[in-house]
Amino acid sequence: MLLLDHPLALFVVTFSLLWLAAWIGMVLHSRRRDLAESVREDYGTIVGATLTLLGLLIGFTFSMATTRYDLRKNLEEGEANAIGTEYARLDFLPAADAGQLQGLLRQYTDLRIHFYTTRVPAELRRLNADTERMQNQMWALVAQAAQTQSSPLTALASSGMNDVLNAQGYTQAAWWNRIPIAAWCLMFVIAVLSNLLLGYGMHRSTVVLSVILPLAVSISFFLIADIDSPRGGVIRIHPQNLYALADSLQAGSSISNRVPNEPGASEDH
Repeated sequence: MLLLDHPLALFVVTFSLLWLAAWIGMVLHSRRRDLAESVREDYGTIVGATLTLLGLLIGFTFSMATTRYDLRKNLEEGEANAIGTEYARLDFLPAADAGQLQGLLRQYTDLRIHFYTTRVPAELRRLNADTERMQNQMWALVAQAAQTQSSPLTALASSGMNDVLNAQGYTQAAWWNRIPIAAWCLMFVIAVLSNLLLGYGMHRSTVVLSVILPLAVSISFFLIADIDSPRGGVIRIHPQNLYALADSLQAGSSISNRVPNEPGASEDH
């Protein structure tokens, strides 16, 4: 649902609908006589049960959102570790193949960083296409090198490349794994009923109090949607492990590209 990818818009829509439900409840109350004492006691029980159910649903949904956020964060760390490990294992391959694959892995790391930071759908589609193309290229090179020089060490390098590709797949699956729409719909229905019942039990003189529950619930929905949305929210996964890996790979590449002085050569003074 597009609205769930824009938590601020969800907050505005939720607050408007819930406050409208509370206002409708107050209007219905004003058109009827006050509830009898026995009926008011049952009414209070229903309101309390409905609010309790709403609180439980919000708590469970918030737990689902934080679990998915932690999973995305852990997978980012795992992806960085897989790339760094494979970069080191490529030294087991012939020098020409290792150098070419290490250069591709540095570019691949930059693509993975952009995957975490971009918010533009068109750019994301381009990144996914470039990622798939580079994965195919890296796998073809490591497979060719393993077939040319078959040994346990080259098999270890091939296994490491497989881990790199799998790590990207796990990450993508975690970003697709969102809170089900049915859970959101159930929360919305219970929230509307809660505000409707609460408004029905209020008088027009307490109209200011009718804003409190819609505001509190809307803030809760905003926070849940913000944590659950990988790209649209304020709280997002910062690829700090991939940033650190990119810096270390770039530094290692710069050191390896330096040409040492020839033996016996002296410096001019």
